[in-house]
Amino acid sequence: MFISRHFAHIVASLASLLIVASAGAAEFKPPAKAKFKLFLLVGQSNMAGRGTVEDQDKKPHPRVVTLNKEGKWVPAVDPIHFDKPTMTGVGLGTTFGKVVAEANPDDIIGLIPCAFGGTSIAQWSPDKPDGLYADAIKRAGVAMKDGTLAGILWHQGEADSKKTDTYAASVGKLFAAFRKDLHSPDVPVVVGLLGEFFAGKDAINTVLSDLPKSIPHLAVADSKGLEHKGDKVHFNAAAYREFGKRYAAQWMKLAATDANKK
Repeated sequence: MFISRHFAHIVASLASLLIVASAGAAEFKPPAKAKFKLFLLVGQSNMAGRGTVEDQDKKPHPRVVTLNKEGKWVPAVDPIHFDKPTMTGVGLGTTFGKVVAEANPDDIIGLIPCAFGGTSIAQWSPDKPDGLYADAIKRAGVAMKDGTLAGILWHQGEADSKKTDTYAASVGKLFAAFRKDLHSPDVPVVVGLLGEFFAGKDAINTVLSDLPKSIPHLAVADSKGLEHKGDKVHFNAAAYREFGKRYAAQWMKLAATDANKK
């Protein structure tokens, strides 16, 4: 019995490797929806990623793919965002995907990059018919034909650091809209704190830290000790990789809590 189960696990893992190996080909054939975990990446430049790409970032994980600009699944190799092609680089999403994939060896991880640098919370309003929110919903809809939404990752706030009085209400409305329009009422959400190096961090980080009190199934990834790339706004590549691990840890806690409730 043990040998049979062990053999079945090996076969499933090999099948997953073959599936993702075909991601760079003309047609990507995803696994069963329940085994294809999708994550929506939204926010501004620190979600999109501005870190310098190094050799280690050029090696894709065999079970982590990303939805490219054309709406096709391809191996997740930084940069995965395309908001500002001359500026994009290493972000937190790819490392997040790798960590979650390692913790879930029978699953394939699909990233849906939708972040856009320099954007405010107002620009993410679900009330804008042709805005960033609408684009994220559209791209998520394409992805969800193949898989199941497992999480929303958010990093944003630098653009709103001087006007935080309505931020909690605005971001709460945004997450509620995502959950409603993507038919995923309990999908876990992970938000990250702004870098300690950012001059306007204090007020917005206080708001972000308090979000779990008012929004269910939401966790906060700490940015303590993470360094910037020299501009005191964006994290460096090493920091993005570490941040991705912290986001993954928070998501796994939420996922475990939800699983225990079932």
